[in-house]
Amino acid sequence: MMPAIHNLDEALLDALQAHALRYLLDEVDPHTGLVADSTIPGTVCSIAAVGMALASYPLAVEHRLITRNKAATRTLRLLRLFHDAPQGEAVNATGYRGFYYHFLDMQTGRRAWESELSTIDTALLLVGALTAAAFFGTGTEDEREINALADALYRRADWQWALDGGLTLTHGWRPESGFLPYRWQGYDEALILYVLALGSTTHPIPADSYAAWATSYTWKRIYDHELLYAGPLFIHQYSHLWIDFRGIRDAYMRDKDSDYFENSRRATLVQREYAIRNPLGFAEYGDCCWGFTACHGPGPATLHVDGVERRFLGYSARGAPHGPDDGTITTWAVAASLPFAPEVVLPTLRHFAELHVGATGRYGFESTFNPSYPSADGQQPGWVCPWIYGIDQGALGLMIENYRTGAIWERLKRSPWIVRGLLRAGFDGGWLGRSHAPGAAESAP
Repeated sequence: MMPAIHNLDEALLDALQAHALRYLLDEVDPHTGLVADSTIPGTVCSIAAVGMALASYPLAVEHRLITRNKAATRTLRLLRLFHDAPQGEAVNATGYRGFYYHFLDMQTGRRAWESELSTIDTALLLVGALTAAAFFGTGTEDEREINALADALYRRADWQWALDGGLTLTHGWRPESGFLPYRWQGYDEALILYVLALGSTTHPIPADSYAAWATSYTWKRIYDHELLYAGPLFIHQYSHLWIDFRGIRDAYMRDKDSDYFENSRRATLVQREYAIRNPLGFAEYGDCCWGFTACHGPGPATLHVDGVERRFLGYSARGAPHGPDDGTITTWAVAASLPFAPEVVLPTLRHFAELHVGATGRYGFESTFNPSYPSADGQQPGWVCPWIYGIDQGALGLMIENYRTGAIWERLKRSPWIVRGLLRAGFDGGWLGRSHAPGAAESAP
């Protein structure tokens, strides 16, 4: 029976990844190439989704969904847009100081929705560009230009400015009011942001900035697991889309005799255990039905369900075990934990397939569903999100690839800026110690 189960899993992963790549290929503006934030009509571009698309187009080549030349053309169009678009303090620019607005107009590439100049979303855009450059090499004129533009975009980002006079990086900036009042503190998705900011040779932040960020961490014991805590699952995944943290440690993780990969494994197991215990009594929760992260839900609404008053949320950063939790399950977030704990993820993905949460979807599994919220026709799995999101599909597609081949990780292991950033953050051991001699932190271009 085992070979058959294995083959079914491979077919399911094939389908999920192909659907994810298809979103990033299809949900784009035909002229700018910008990637839609979601399938909601009239949506805007998410620059984080663009970063994930830039990293995914090489995968689309390798999976024969697009030719290398067409992927290079798409990549070059995007990099040229971000390189040449207006940078300045004007309210309708595309960016400022080498950073970009979180959301852009699909047709013009200018700021949309009065969004903030986002440090984390810019980081995801830039690391996607670096990943693409690592694939395309310098074989043709277009590919040489891809490398030159990715290099120029990364060098332009003024990470020192983003500190706003403090030690930790700010969340962002608005032309109307200046820097946001929030900083990246506490364990969160900003690990990749700090690595990029430390790795810069033009505007690097001091190593003390990383140390200051790490002092705000919270280590907890939850169930039978000790881990660096963050409730939403995406926090334990986003930096791992790009960097292989297996066996490499900074000072914090050396002290805990762990690493960030193992930490994400434990966070995945905590989520599953929470669903098994199901303290709030939500429908369908169990060992093969879990996944709590930032996502849309069926609310806001308060309903009586089976004699219990339930408060359902709209968009919220759901987490486990401390919530918030309203019964909403996120399918893509489970798939994005494949590298950490495939033995619990694969059975869960099979169960999602049995629930038909992607039966009518154009892009595979629906992004979220809530079995506790009554559906309009009374059928299971209850409420199903009607929209698909670019960053969800990007994370799913990239992490399936890292689970199967490690391709994204291997490309960025060759990036001098990623290596420099890790070394300046104090990481050593594993592939980093084997591949890079002391002093490499200061020798990258």
